[in-house]
Order: sequence, then C-alpha cells, then structure tokens
Amino acid sequence: MSFSMNVKSEITKVDSDKTEKISLLSAYIRNNAVITKDSILINTENMEISKYIFNLLNELYDITPIITIRKSFNFKKGLSYLLKITNKYNLILSDLSLINRDGYFINMPHEYIYEDDGDKKAYLRGVFLATGSINDPKTSRYHLEFFIDDYDYALFICELLDDYNLNSKLIERNNGFMVYIKEAEKISDFLKLLKVFKSVLYFEDIKAYREQKNLINRLNNCEQANVEKAINSALEQVRNIELIENTIGFDSIDEKLKIAAIYRKKYKEASLSELSKIISLECDTNITKSGLNHRMRKLKEIADSLKNR
Repeated sequence: MSFSMNVKSEITKVDSDKTEKISLLSAYIRNNAVITKDSILINTENMEISKYIFNLLNELYDITPIITIRKSFNFKKGLSYLLKITNKYNLILSDLSLINRDGYFINMPHEYIYEDDGDKKAYLRGVFLATGSINDPKTSRYHLEFFIDDYDYALFICELLDDYNLNSKLIERNNGFMVYIKEAEKISDFLKLLKVFKSVLYFEDIKAYREQKNLINRLNNCEQANVEKAINSALEQVRNIELIENTIGFDSIDEKLKIAAIYRKKYKEASLSELSKIISLECDTNITKSGLNHRMRKLKEIADSLKNR
C-alpha cells in the first residue's frame, strides 16, 4: 500500500464529533461525487474509504446508500465501489452546504462548515481523502498535492492551508488546478493537522534518516575535497622545490628553507601538519604548521622568480 493510502486509511480511523464529520463529508462529496438531479454518486477504488463514507452517511442521515462493486477500467485492474444516494437527497446536500436555498449547486461551502478550528481540520481531511496525494518520504523529493477542478475553490483550499502557515502553492494543470506543498517541515505539519500520528512518526523517522545521510555525505564530500586540496598543494610545493634544486641548488637558499624543501620532497603526500611534526621530531627543533606554511610560501616566491627569469 502506498504512503498516500496509508494516510487515507488512518484518516478513516480519526475520532471526530458530529460537526467535524459533516465538514469532512462536505469536502469529500464536493471533490469526489457526481451530483445529478435526483442522486449523489460517489466512486472510489478504495474499499476502506467506501465503507467509511457509507457509515458516515448512515450515522448522520440514517440512510443506506446503494453500493455497486465493479471492475476498474485501469491498469491496476482492481475493483471500484460506487455509492448511490437518493434518499434525503436535498437534505444532505443542503446540510453539507453543497446547494443553496433554490437547490442550485454552490462552489464554496458556507462558513459554518469550516469556521471552527476542528471543523476546518476535518474539512482538510475530507479534501485530502477525496483528491489528495503525498509522496513517500523515502523517495527523492517531498511533495504533497491536491487536484482541484476550479480556480476559486483552489484558492479557497490554499487559504485554509495557509491559515496554518503551510506555505501552499497553486499551479494550473490541463484539467484543473494543483495545490501543492513541497517543504518537508510543512508536509509534516499538515499530517499533524490531519491527526494521522502514525503517518507523522513514519514521515519524521524517514526525514531524520535522510537528513542524517545527507549530512554524512556532505561531510564526506567536504573531507574528500580537503584531502584533494592538500594533495594538490603538496604536489605544487614539490614542483617548486624541484625547480629550485635543478636550477640553483639547495645550497643557495636559507638553511631553514633547505630543511623544509628536503623533507617536503621526502614526504610528498604528508599534510603540512604531519610534516611539521616529522621535522620537529627528526631535526630536534620546533616548527609549527603555520611556520612551515610560511617557508613553503618563501620557496614558491623563489620558484616564481626563477620561472620569470
């Protein structure tokens, strides 16, 4: 089962009061139902969701929707579940704020559907249940989206999300509009709003693992870059020293520079820190990394002057 389906499955188990169930049902039917002159048709390929919606309708309105099970006409070749509601048709649509007093479909729900904080969160659960999807955090990118059929309604969903500082974005697609969130922290916050805490723990665990892995990779890359930089620097120092040796000889330079040159040639792959310790030990003198670096700069100046000559 995909991560999206796990989240949706968990939504069906969230405890809600009556008004929250009405808000969720309003969002779900608004986004995943065909409303005709005398019926409401709800289609889903998820049996768990179909049972959940069936039970909500039965509990809230004391009706028993007609269920038709049929084969899906898609690549998955699974089953789809069609719920048909004819009883209390007008009452349900009016109560869910889907029609006005004249019986015409309305695009936006009345404020009482989402005015309370708990109802607003329930409404977002219904929207996600109907049209939301979320990438598994194990994948290469974080992505949460809702596919919405109407621009104004998509803006409305953005406003609901941004009431919780979720930084949602809106983009037009061929057959509608996509509201999406890409920031991992914001997606985690959204899951918390839905009250799907098992999914939150899973998401956070994977996110923490990925962040730790990325940190280790960055540190390894940084260490590798430093090693390569040190090796290249040492090779350049050796080339300068060989130029001095082959051109004017070591006897023509200062004794301290001569010692540094001889030991750099002898220990070509040693870092300056390691080389300073070797010289200090073998020559019974004290030279720091900074002091050795200063000598290498002097040798470079001599080599540069020889090149120019």
